[in-house]
Amino acid sequence: MTGKRTTSEEGRHLHAQDLRVFQGVQAWVFDLDNTLYPAETDLFSQINEQISSYVARLLSIGKKEAQVQQKAYYRQYGTTLRGLMLEHKINPDDFLKHAHDIDYSTVKPNPALGTSISALPGKKYIFTNGDKPHAERTAAALGISDHFEDIFDIVAADLIPKPSRETYDMFLKQTGVSPVRAAMFEDLQRNLDVPRKLGMRTVLIVPSGTRDVFREDWDLEGGDLKGGQKSSVDFVTDDLTGFLKAVNGALKPL
Repeated sequence: MTGKRTTSEEGRHLHAQDLRVFQGVQAWVFDLDNTLYPAETDLFSQINEQISSYVARLLSIGKKEAQVQQKAYYRQYGTTLRGLMLEHKINPDDFLKHAHDIDYSTVKPNPALGTSISALPGKKYIFTNGDKPHAERTAAALGISDHFEDIFDIVAADLIPKPSRETYDMFLKQTGVSPVRAAMFEDLQRNLDVPRKLGMRTVLIVPSGTRDVFREDWDLEGGDLKGGQKSSVDFVTDDLTGFLKAVNGALKPL
């Protein structure tokens, strides 16, 4: 792809000509945390605090030690929950309830995002390593609940988190989504590796104002890392609403 860049609104993304790769997409799959709402909302920091307090209480250790152990489980098992299940046989329902006992008032309604999601052709899904009640409360706070066909959560995934290939296979089987006719939006690159291999268009959501930093590592128009290594990321944006608006514009009939 060879699209030029502009200084207009689309200049924060690729030129609309490149966005035509989304033609034929019939399923739009969105991660939840730090994707449908911006990272600066700081909602996920509350979840991290709740998880740390759960680990501290369970293992009878201090907060700082609990944070270290929490991160170790996350790195080894994909989620702290899975680590605690495998090593301590915890009740996942208790963990999920505690982890998501947070204040959602920091999540503000985003009608522009809702309009952009609604305008996308086909079905839309939330695919999260969190649980469904958390996703429902977050989507409600954003004012976008009515735009989604379904929510595929960690419980539906048999508590096996992304980026496990098995989890994506379960999502595709349950929803009937064809990966070659799907696009996935994520804030973690490692969670886009499998979708890219399956044929999905992939979009990495980065914190506001950091897109230019990521441009140093990705050739956005070819999806290549420096040195010729293939990236799992087709597009990078720090503005999901604006990106979807540009996609919708690119999909309009000429």
